[in-house]
Amino acid sequence: MQQKAIDRNNAVIAIKDLKKSFGDLHVLRGVDLEVYQGENLVVLGRSGTGKSVLIKIISGLLYPDSGEVNVLGREVETLNSRDLMELRLKVGFSFQNSALYDSMTVRKNLEFPLVRNSRNLRRKEINVQVERVLEAVGLSQTIEQMPSELSGGQRKRIGIARTLILRPEIMLYDEPTAGLDPITCIEINNLINEVQEKYNTTSIIITHDLTCAKQTGDRIAMLLDGQFAIQGTFDEVFASPDERVQSFYNYNFTK
Repeated sequence: MQQKAIDRNNAVIAIKDLKKSFGDLHVLRGVDLEVYQGENLVVLGRSGTGKSVLIKIISGLLYPDSGEVNVLGREVETLNSRDLMELRLKVGFSFQNSALYDSMTVRKNLEFPLVRNSRNLRRKEINVQVERVLEAVGLSQTIEQMPSELSGGQRKRIGIARTLILRPEIMLYDEPTAGLDPITCIEINNLINEVQEKYNTTSIIITHDLTCAKQTGDRIAMLLDGQFAIQGTFDEVFASPDERVQSFYNYNFTK
């Protein structure tokens, strides 16, 4: 992977002793994490380990039971609704199911966040921004199509484009390759890297797909038993003698 300009003196996300439970289910048990400017951080872990809960807390969709979550210099849990909305405009969330509106064309899906959050934009400006993000994800030809006419990989790309249209500083990807064939997975992995380079984003990529992790991650953080058990490059993480790490690798990884 090409060396990227990561500023390790600038943590745009800083989490300390984060805890979150749902009844008697203790999901996050004291998570500590820093994510640096310009970095693609992959969070690995089995289903139900709290990966998606973590990024929902980062984006303010869930509140922690305790701990500190600092995003772009703001303590998320202390923000009022207006300040939280402003912060969310800087944090793009790419949902696992793409979250497109089935009744809208691709164009209308991409226009929606612009019109909702930038009401003073003129039609020409909206068109330019829609066309720009479609070109960025390689799907300019789909602009008048409906989501039902697109493949799973195309819907995933359009979902990423809709997130990018507000030019977020941080991208949160929730299982970006889930349900896709191997060739399309590679295309999505390449797109994640292209987004980082073109838009200078900092990203957290939630996945259990080790091919995705290896191709996109500047750093890997493995969530085990409610805490980050090990962090490092892909090779460093999976050189660990920890049996939990090795069993995860042996079960999931395909060349």
